[in-house]
Amino acid sequence: MPYLRRAVVLVLVAGAVLWFDRVRSARPSRIEQASDQGILLVGNGTEPQTLDFQIATGKPEHNIVSALFEGLVAEHPSDDYANLPGVAESWESEDFITWTFRLREEARWSNGAPVTARDFVSSYRRILAPELGGDYAQILYLMDGAEAFHRGKTEDFSQVGVKARGDHLLEIRLIGPAPYFPSLLKHYTWYPVHAATIAAHGSLTDRANRWTQPGKMVSNGPFVLKSWKFDHVIEVVKSHTYWDRERVGLEAIRYFPISSDTTEERAFRDGQLHVTQTLPIDRIAHYRDEQPEVYRTGPQLATYFYRINLKALPELADVRVRQAFSLAIDRQAIVEHVTKGGQTAAFGMVPPSGNDAPYRTPEMLRFDPEAARARLADAGFPGGQGFPKLTVLFNTSEGHRLIAQAIQEMWKQQLGVEVELLNQDWKVYLDRTSKGDYQVCRAAWIGDYMDPSTFLNMWMTDDGNNQTGWSSPAYDGLLRKAARTADPTARFHILEEAERILLEELPAIPIYWYASNRAVSRQVENWHHKLLDNRPWKDLRLKPINKE
Repeated sequence: MPYLRRAVVLVLVAGAVLWFDRVRSARPSRIEQASDQGILLVGNGTEPQTLDFQIATGKPEHNIVSALFEGLVAEHPSDDYANLPGVAESWESEDFITWTFRLREEARWSNGAPVTARDFVSSYRRILAPELGGDYAQILYLMDGAEAFHRGKTEDFSQVGVKARGDHLLEIRLIGPAPYFPSLLKHYTWYPVHAATIAAHGSLTDRANRWTQPGKMVSNGPFVLKSWKFDHVIEVVKSHTYWDRERVGLEAIRYFPISSDTTEERAFRDGQLHVTQTLPIDRIAHYRDEQPEVYRTGPQLATYFYRINLKALPELADVRVRQAFSLAIDRQAIVEHVTKGGQTAAFGMVPPSGNDAPYRTPEMLRFDPEAARARLADAGFPGGQGFPKLTVLFNTSEGHRLIAQAIQEMWKQQLGVEVELLNQDWKVYLDRTSKGDYQVCRAAWIGDYMDPSTFLNMWMTDDGNNQTGWSSPAYDGLLRKAARTADPTARFHILEEAERILLEELPAIPIYWYASNRAVSRQVENWHHKLLDNRPWKDLRLKPINKE
């Protein structure tokens, strides 16, 4: 009898396990449930530093802000060069200096208030206020009087070239002819904020103002902020006041701050995500060869580089040292044996744009160990003797760590320079780089618009994204000259001359030009590759599992 009872118990246990496995296998995955509900699950790379886009600087922030807010001009779902009407239903300019934008009367904030031309004027006044310290404010310098106001040379904002000519007519006057100006307006620095909401929660220029919290934020985009669970998920839901709400194909988007490439890929594999931000280097070949139906790749208008803080060490202020560091990097080896995702070894700062524009990036970067050692010796450090140990800062990521280790070994082997690696989470990394609390740091720049100036303007003196302490009056002068030059070919030649100065001085050392590598579920429709990787979220759709 004991044996019989034991046998019965074993049969019951085995049956229970089998039943549980069947139930578990029959239970839909998270993406299956979300697809049926119209909820997109996205890996966002890391926790955003802020959702106040007038002080934000990173891609994790941009991904979310572009769902919550909309500017005068909107992104095309597949063409980076196309400009679609956003809050502005039309625009015109006879001389490419004075632009008039006619705002659509049906545009609304999420609280139901109309979006007016005065909202844009007050928004530009806020981002240009010196007290706010917006790192991206320099993008607005193309607007007449903007630089003088931002630098505190005048307190009279009426001298800035933006005027509300009624509720639905906005005039913007530039410092020079810029036929490409509408493409700049797709960047979030030109989006409007609801100034009354910000003022209700504190000072307009207080960077710690809590207006971006759920329940407080008022936005004008296709989605509104529903919840923000720190370091877990941010959820936005479809706006019922958005002027183009009938076109919005998703009910909600959930952004997951997964900083580990490996963890993010595992979440995708386990049915927890529709879209990854990237893929681990050691999994790219698998997706390319074994799962091509979900593998998405293509070139990006983006550059991976190392910033050099000229004020951190006197040795780094010597251009010969920076040139030696650059010459000692084997960029081809990095893209072939480290990143292995279709990246291109960079020979300049401005990546190829994929069109027939006359801009030609100067081919000035190369791998030349002998010349590198000669430059370092000329600077007084033959074989690295007497050179202090360097610290390279990077934000947490398996890919950044592998690249840093490769460059660490190259600088040691070719120059005799000892390098220590330091990784920090995204917020700490941004805080340290913005304060200049680093010696060398990993960085990247995705183009804000389809023009080489987006990669060059940031290195102007005192630009909020420079963060190197480098300054060149000649460089600044060329960029200001280019901003006032109407002829595209002549303008590009001026920008090329400026880039030559940048690549000679090397306050930043370009490493490679990006290629995106991510996984996108078959449930996601209308996902197109874009050079700028700017996603018009309202155009995406989710295919329900039961309709697949």
